[in-house]
Amino acid sequence: MSLEDQAKGAMDQATGKAKEVAGKATGDSKTEAEGKAEGLMGKAKQAFGDAKDAAADAVDSVKDKF
Repeated sequence: MSLEDQAKGAMDQATGKAKEVAGKATGDSKTEAEGKAEGLMGKAKQAFGDAKDAAADAVDSVKDKF
């Protein structure tokens, strides 16, 4: 379900940003890097959800024409 992918992506972005800020504040470069990576994964999940939505809309449009 694309809404689920989008929600998980948003949550990953938020937790990733929190880790990144915490790592930066404490000087922990490993935590900061993990946060950045988690944020990027979140963005990818959201993009995947958007692509699934677009594909489903395209399929529905084709079905409607037949």
